[in-house]
Amino acid sequence: MSVRVQRLAADLLCRALQSLLPPSMRDWGLAIRYEVAEIPEDTQALSFALASFRGLAPRAIGLLLMQPFGALHSPRAVGALCAAGSVAMGLVYMTLAGAPVGYLGINAGALVLGLVLLALVSRIPGAGGRLSGALILGLSGLLLATAFVGLRVEGAARWVKLGGVSVQPSLVLLPLMLAGFSRTRTPLATTGIIVAAVAMALQPDRAMAAVMTATLATVAVTRADRPTYLAFTASLLALVVTLLRPDALPAAPFVDQVLFSSFQVHALAGLAVVAGSVMLLVPVLFGGSCDGDSRATYLAFGAAWLAATVAAAFGNHPTPVVGYGGSAILGYVLSLSTLPRPLTSRDIPSRIALAQS
Repeated sequence: MSVRVQRLAADLLCRALQSLLPPSMRDWGLAIRYEVAEIPEDTQALSFALASFRGLAPRAIGLLLMQPFGALHSPRAVGALCAAGSVAMGLVYMTLAGAPVGYLGINAGALVLGLVLLALVSRIPGAGGRLSGALILGLSGLLLATAFVGLRVEGAARWVKLGGVSVQPSLVLLPLMLAGFSRTRTPLATTGIIVAAVAMALQPDRAMAAVMTATLATVAVTRADRPTYLAFTASLLALVVTLLRPDALPAAPFVDQVLFSSFQVHALAGLAVVAGSVMLLVPVLFGGSCDGDSRATYLAFGAAWLAATVAAAFGNHPTPVVGYGGSAILGYVLSLSTLPRPLTSRDIPSRIALAQS
């Protein structure tokens, strides 16, 4: 490529990027053009323009496509809508299946409570996906306590009674902890995940041990390091223990085996359950153009809820969100807080630096 063509290509890339960026961010596009113009060497100028375009254009295009939907450019907002849609699909299923009206009220109430908590957590600076190691360790202590003092049914201690309602802490807390660990792999966080694995083995809970193993395997593939391998090994051992221990819990109506039994109720009920389960994974689509840490968090989030759904399909375990029970609904909405906040103009310099590194 000739020198003149390189300079022209660099300028065209800068102009294209500036036109793609939302109005509030176009000053950054102009700044990139000025920076490119100041680079005397044409090959370096083109390289800088390419790196800037590669780093910003995918997200700029995404924001452009999402503009008609307002706040939907936020993965948390999309996740909240998906949670509401999935709960609604679950209500359709339970209504057709003849579930008690109180079941519908509990699921709807759990959604409202979860959304309120998500809004409160989102107001905390630096909260979101950057769960501290101390918080992960503290939550793991609650899971371990459940194994010893929780409500015991058929030899399994997975629940606690809160205001007359049975809550499964592992469904509420583990997805949040695992997604947080994908970004916060400190010694405290690693210890917390190991303690949580011990808790799953003691309860015992095959489904949530499988969720831990699948999620941490995903994290290990995307962000391989010693803490992740330690946590994954602990979760794998916990899963083996739960498979060796007996699990005599029968299937609970409207809770377990919902993915298959719903089609026996009515085709519409089955389709509602499938649609609601698929909705849970929609926020993961936002992770494709993110940096390494954020991508790992999206994948951990998706792996956790996919594994929970698969485990429920093949065993007597709660079907997340679309089945009866507020624990998974609370857990899903709270785990949305680990997803990154939407990109703003303040994020542009770091995005450029990441693209050029």
